[in-house]
Order: sequence, then C-alpha cells, then structure tokens
Amino acid sequence: MTTQTPRDLRDLGLLAVTFVVAVAGLVYELIAGAVASYLLGDSITQFSLVIGLFMTSLGIGAWLSRYVTHATQGFALSQILLGIVGGFSAPLLFLAYGALGQVQMLLFGVVIVIGALSGLEIPLITRVLQRRGAMPHVLSNVLTADYAGALLAAVAFPLLVVPHLGLMRASLVFGLLNLAVAGYALWVFRAELGRGLWVLWLAGLVTCVIGLAGAGRLAKLTDVLFYEDDVILSEQTAHQQVTVTRYRDRTRLFLDGAVQFDSLDEHRYHEALVHPAIARVPDARRVLVLGGGDGMAVREVLRWPNVQEVVLVDLDPRVTQIFRDQPDLSALNSGALRDPRVRIENMDAWVFVDQTNDIFDVVIADLPDPKNYAISKLYTREFYVRLVERISQRGVIVTQSGSPVFARDAFWTVVETLRQTRNPVSPGAGLTVQPYHSYVPSFGDWGFVMAGFGPMPRPVSFPKELRYLTADLWPAMVRFGADAGPVTVSANSIQTHALVERYRRGWAAWYE
Repeated sequence: MTTQTPRDLRDLGLLAVTFVVAVAGLVYELIAGAVASYLLGDSITQFSLVIGLFMTSLGIGAWLSRYVTHATQGFALSQILLGIVGGFSAPLLFLAYGALGQVQMLLFGVVIVIGALSGLEIPLITRVLQRRGAMPHVLSNVLTADYAGALLAAVAFPLLVVPHLGLMRASLVFGLLNLAVAGYALWVFRAELGRGLWVLWLAGLVTCVIGLAGAGRLAKLTDVLFYEDDVILSEQTAHQQVTVTRYRDRTRLFLDGAVQFDSLDEHRYHEALVHPAIARVPDARRVLVLGGGDGMAVREVLRWPNVQEVVLVDLDPRVTQIFRDQPDLSALNSGALRDPRVRIENMDAWVFVDQTNDIFDVVIADLPDPKNYAISKLYTREFYVRLVERISQRGVIVTQSGSPVFARDAFWTVVETLRQTRNPVSPGAGLTVQPYHSYVPSFGDWGFVMAGFGPMPRPVSFPKELRYLTADLWPAMVRFGADAGPVTVSANSIQTHALVERYRRGWAAWYE
C-alpha cells in the first residue's frame, strides 16, 4: 500500500483551495447580480449583464496570467485582493447607492475587477502544480475542483447564504474565505514569498473582520441613506429585502426598496381593490387573495359578513409572519391574519393556482408591479386561463394594474390580457372586464381591473365603515381622462412579456 507524502498532501490541499475559491468567485457573481436586481430592477437584464461581464473578465484575467512571472506570488496576491474587493463589494454598492443614487458604473467596475482576479486563479494554480511535478492530469483535476465548487455555490446561495447571512454579511464572509486561502498559500510557499504580501494579507484580514463585526452598523447606515423615516425592521429573506419604516404614527412597508403601502393612505388602495369585486358577489363565501402578505386586503375582505373562508397566498413566510405576530404591525390589519377564517399558504401564486382544486367566489390579485419577467408571468393570459378555472360561474377576479397615467400602455395591456382570456362559461368568448381607477397619494392615480364571465353591473353598496369608498364615488372611478383612457395594445403572454417593457417605458418617461 502506498502512503501519501507531505508533498502529495500539499498538492491535494491546492486542489481543495481551487474548490474553495470557485465557491467564493461564483458567490461574488451572484451577490453582484442580486444587488443589481435589488437596486436597479429587472432581474433578468441585470443578471445577464453581470454574468456577461463576469465571464468576459474571467477571460481577461486568464489572458493576463501569462504576464505573471511568479505564479505562487501572483496567486497569493490575487486571493488577497479578491478577499478585499469581493468582501466589501456588497457594502460598497449599497452605501454608494444610498449616498449617490447611482451605482451602475461602480457595479460594473467591481464585477470586472472580481472577474479578472478570479480568472487568474486556474492558470496560476495549474502552473504551480505543474512546476511541482504534481499528480497527472493537472488541468483536468483543477477544472473538476473548480466546477464542483461552482455547483456548490449555485445551490447554497439561495438556500443557505442569502437566508442566513444576507447579501452584506455574505460578501464579507466569503472575503474572509479568500483571505484564508491566501493565508494558506503564504504559509505553504513562505520560503518563496516576501514580507510585503504578509503585511497586505494581515491588513485585509483585519479590515474584513472589522467589517463583518460591524455589518449590522453598516446595514443600519445603508437604511438611513435609503429611507427617510426610522427603520424599525430590516431583513433579507430568502425572497426579498423586507423593510418597515415609521415616522410618528405613519408606517411604510418596502419590498426590495419599493414601497408597498403607507399607513396614511393604504385604505384608499385596499378599499378600491377589494370592495367593488365583492360587491358584485355580495354573498361570497370563499375568497382567494394572491399577494398582500401584509394582511390589509384580507382585513377588507373580512368586513363582509358572509365570507366564511379567505385563503391568502404569499410567497414570503416572513412577511405574513411579522404582520400576523408582531403587535404593532398586526394592528394595521386589525389582526386579520389571526382570524380563524383565514388560511395562509406561503408559496408562489402560479404554483398554488396550478395545484389547488378549490373554487372561489372572488379572487383578489394584490401582486407586485410587473417590473420583471418573474412577476409579469402572473399578468399573462396563461396565468389568467388557470385562474378562471378556480372561480365559480358568478365569480369575479380583480387585480391591481398599475397607473393608467404613469404607465398607460401597461395598464391597458392588463385590461386587454384579461379581455382575451378564454371564457369557459361562454366558449369562444373572452372575459367581461371593468377597468377603474382611484387616487392614492403614495402612488398617484392607480388602476384596477375586474373580470368575470358575464355582465358587470354597478355595485350598489359597500360596507358602512369604509373610510374612502362609497357607491356614489363609483361612477367617477370607471371614467378615464383623455390622457389615461384606452389605447390599442396586444395582450401579455408568457412568450412575449410585452407588459414588462411597456411598464418600464411608461415610468421611465416620468422619472428618468
């Protein structure tokens, strides 16, 4: 039986190092993509740009490696610099955006630097192993370790890294991982490397440790720069950044930086969303609410005495948890999420609609704006076809549809998509639709669309305790000004996602 020599063990250690740096490199890439999506929106575009730049930079780094004459020194230096730049990438990007409001060029610069430094790794470590006369098939072994590390990072990032560390701490933790690799290289090759690298490594290590210890303070500083009011809750969940702010008695919820409600005027939005639909089915027994994990829409549904069951489907369990269990936040929805008539399902709305066999009298879609393709799919004909199979013959669907003023084409795209959705009660026909709008100070003029199988009679009464909505107001809500009225647009489908571009173009005309 052969025994492994210290040299063999050292070579295996270098392959293990390759695995570790591959994990760290891909995590930096995913962090950059996630930060770009959070700060700049449109996750597909941002991830595509980040991945493209990163891969190109890997090639640049690999090409530059030929000019590194001392492979061990170059490898150790690249790991030190990766630990510093990669480690502070997320804090730097968040703080820069909060202070300057612009981050795209800095983001691209960080991605290029990290990619180029990562591109140096495989050529340099391969040269080190070859120079040492290491095991056969050096390059294939190095690539195998690299690809295996990338796979681990891809799986761990959404399941473990983001939920348990958040983006800011994650970049610092993996920065320390690169510095640990650098420390290993400095020790293994200590006879070849000078003191300067040790000094730089120690400075980077101390800086990252201090950064990680102060990550909570960095996050609070970022919140101060991002939000005008006091931040009372800020968490990165597996799905999104959840932030709740408060000023005096005014509470606001932000998801990935976008305001979801302001307690000062949320009643105008939620009353307009919920009550016109239920008023058309006043004896509704079962109601489905998609989105709306804050419980405000559910609160309005429960004002109708005939409602026996409400199913709330929201992707993020942390949102429904805090608005159910945290007293100051559950007070905003009047404890609706603790009502025995309410059942909470934390899952994707599409998956729920596909899997359930339940039939509802009213479906309320309180979903995020269609800023990206992942959300746009919940505004497509394909989704609405599934949804109409889940309502009774007298049932009604209502969805928030954005602003007919700020994103006019996008609003009427939702209307047209529902209108073209197959009507199972009248084969060959589409759904009957009723677009309407209401002024919500936090959002501006905001639109909604109701859809059903038959005529849309005017609602004649609403619950008496409402603060905003009245039957007398309804005729004005269904009238649109000349600059917000119907336009000719195509429907949104999962093949085209026309809604996303129309949404972006509309808002960009006003705010970019």
